[in-house]
Amino acid sequence: MKVWKINGKGGPEVLQCEERPDPTPAPQEVLVRVRAAGLNRADILQRLGVYPAPPGAIADVPGLEYAGEVEAVGDAVQAVKPGDRVMGLIGGGAYSEKLVVHERETIPVPDAMDWAQAGATPEAFLTAYRAIFLEGGLQPGQWCLVRAATSGIGLAAVQLIRAFAGFSLGTSRSRERLETVVPHGLDVPLVDGEGELPKRVMEHTGQGAHVILDLLGGNGHLNENLQCLRPEGKQVVVGLMAGREDQINMGLLLLKRPTIRCMTMRSLPLERRMEMAQLFQDRLLPHLLRGNLKPVVDTVLPFDQAPESHRLMESGTHTGKIVLTV
Repeated sequence: MKVWKINGKGGPEVLQCEERPDPTPAPQEVLVRVRAAGLNRADILQRLGVYPAPPGAIADVPGLEYAGEVEAVGDAVQAVKPGDRVMGLIGGGAYSEKLVVHERETIPVPDAMDWAQAGATPEAFLTAYRAIFLEGGLQPGQWCLVRAATSGIGLAAVQLIRAFAGFSLGTSRSRERLETVVPHGLDVPLVDGEGELPKRVMEHTGQGAHVILDLLGGNGHLNENLQCLRPEGKQVVVGLMAGREDQINMGLLLLKRPTIRCMTMRSLPLERRMEMAQLFQDRLLPHLLRGNLKPVVDTVLPFDQAPESHRLMESGTHTGKIVLTV
């Protein structure tokens, strides 16, 4: 099988395609012929050498989400059979023609969903759901501020907020890109730099957002977010696209009394990945089947253009997911 290997640290040119033996499934594992792999910011960071794969994951092949057909199963597999269409999250290694995963990590792919859509689904929707509802505790009728709403996770977030009866505010530096998110469920688009963000959030929410899904991180955003939160609101940090460092106003912290939580999906142990796969089937799959949730795919590229896909992601011009198809 072919894989894209990270050969050193640096730009997209360090991605090299090479042949490796097909993996063999253990008793409770399945062998998946990969048809699509969604790109994520973690792939870029891993290539740059600042976000290594977690223990137990393939260390030199990027890729956190996949979709494909089950080709073979281990002797003890019960719930999945050859020919089944599955998708899921893994710690690494999705830039491969084949991979092995535990049967209970797999999520069934709806019949109406094509491979590119399936490859764009697991990471964005599971990350957004966990951040907003499990970590943030958003309730029906409450407000969630999504920063930034034009990312794959942001687009999934605004759909989830509407599907579960909440209200969304979303930010982006680009008005044009932000307006494309409105048809997907964004209630209030807020362009960064067009007036004071906390003031505009208060105008729409009264006391501020109940939950903030933060994909930006530091570089001045922390205190701005605290001003956007209502007292005892929750901020859930998922990404650091804007920077790793920031300063905090302790007086503002005491005034707002927020809960600040941080999370990643990639480092979850196998047991938690199984739980998340089951959660997806129980809570999100019904909405996908009804059309309440739809993955947003910006660009589909063939498997042999993995370096080009990284260049596109780093350009920041896309809205939604970039997907490699095999």
